[in-house]
Amino acid sequence: MLNRSTHRTALVAGSLAVALGLAACSSDDSSAEDAPRLDNGDLETISIGIHSGWDEGIAVSHLFKVMLEEEGYTVETTEADAGVVYTGLTGGDFDVNFDMWLPNTHADYLTQYGDEMEMLGVWYDDAKLTIAVNEDSPITSLDELADNADVFGNRLVGIESGAGLTRITQDDAIPGYGLEDMNFVVSSTPAMLAELKGATDAGNDVAVTLWRPHWAYDAFPIRDLEDPQGLMGEAEEINSVGRADFATDYPTAASWIGAFELTDEQLFSLENIMFNENGGSDNDESVKQWLEENPTFVDDLKASAEA
Repeated sequence: MLNRSTHRTALVAGSLAVALGLAACSSDDSSAEDAPRLDNGDLETISIGIHSGWDEGIAVSHLFKVMLEEEGYTVETTEADAGVVYTGLTGGDFDVNFDMWLPNTHADYLTQYGDEMEMLGVWYDDAKLTIAVNEDSPITSLDELADNADVFGNRLVGIESGAGLTRITQDDAIPGYGLEDMNFVVSSTPAMLAELKGATDAGNDVAVTLWRPHWAYDAFPIRDLEDPQGLMGEAEEINSVGRADFATDYPTAASWIGAFELTDEQLFSLENIMFNENGGSDNDESVKQWLEENPTFVDDLKASAEA
């Protein structure tokens, strides 16, 4: 699993409490046949399990929470460790999760629980680890970085020492692209982002380890260096996954989720509003702000689902 952000590093203890409280969070303790339904055929209540600290999953989960509530649903959201979320899905405590990374990151969960879940659709297909530079940098490829190290102050700025991104950079990219003479600065995600902001604000060249999706691509003028040897790993898809019988119990919501996709621009701008501009203080209000800036998004999604 990618240890990619400060959000994702210290929530295991909280996950236990969440696990103990799952019974109280279940969207429906009675049988689905007896539960009240909306006019569109869906059950009225829906519970979303969110991987703690996974920004893209938090953003999309709250996007759907706001959209569904405006359609009359009662929506519950619960953040927990990924293992707790998948256990909750297969146990019926959660109805849906929007953040299953495949084919690599969550492959073990798919192997373990796949027969007890419904795959509802891929909404993003370019999730990957990267090395990013300022967009007006003189180089475009990792093949060029070693020969131009002085342009970047001979520094490559990384994140936490225990992150999967740090390990892959150290073990694969640095030896593979001959970057051993560069100073690989292992620090923290906030420190990396602060350095990225400072350099781009000042018009200086900078090279950092980063990952997609991330709001930094919306907040700062940056781009990824090409990775011709594929040493940073292949791109993954982000899937929506439901509990067993999800599409039977939520035929309309399942059609929306199946048609749901976000472009880089849409996802990065949503995350930027939520986590950078608003500091994660009120995610539902951040979604409403984003929907005001994207006024056709909901109607476009519904039209796509009906097509």
